[in-house]
Amino acid sequence: MSSDFEGYEQDFAVLSAEITNKIARVPRLPPDEKKQMVANVEKQLEEAKELLEQMDLEVREIPPQSRGMYSNRMRSYKQEMGKLETDFKRSRIAYSDEVRNELLGDGGNSSENQRAHLLDNTERLERSSRRLEAGYQIAVETEQIGQEMLENLSHDREKIQRARERLRETDANLGKSSRVLTGMLRRIIQNRILMVILGIILVITILMAITFSVRRH
Repeated sequence: MSSDFEGYEQDFAVLSAEITNKIARVPRLPPDEKKQMVANVEKQLEEAKELLEQMDLEVREIPPQSRGMYSNRMRSYKQEMGKLETDFKRSRIAYSDEVRNELLGDGGNSSENQRAHLLDNTERLERSSRRLEAGYQIAVETEQIGQEMLENLSHDREKIQRARERLRETDANLGKSSRVLTGMLRRIIQNRILMVILGIILVITILMAITFSVRRH
């Protein structure tokens, strides 16, 4: 499981490096190449998001005792993803302003004001995104805690079931022992009764022999 996660890590590292390089190149490219580069970066950002989703699924499958380290690495990757998106937004804003200036001519202060307004909106979106990310992280951690509790309950249930089985086996053994003791007591009583009967018969036989002997004399 961890080998799959590490494979996704390597893919994400290569992809994030390519995205960073392309974002840095966008302002220096001619208009036609910029448009193509922006579309390419958008596609790679989607691929990076899909990789993070796969990595997140892999982390959820890792045993709880080993999950903490991978969860910390996931947080750093998500922060890196957020930085890439922020840099790309700023690059797109600069690209949009440049295209607008080419179409309308030098807009002077109005273009600068629009750019400042867009940057302000971008920062607000980033803050909202961070809050959503924090809420998502809390939800993931809560889910992990719930899974750990369910696993603990499952282990406790297995222990209780094993204890019940041992009790059943003990009851069965006690029942067998009780039947054996009852049989032994019954045989002892039968033997004693048989000895008493034999003793009585022996006494009667002796008395009869003495009686016949006396009568003969």
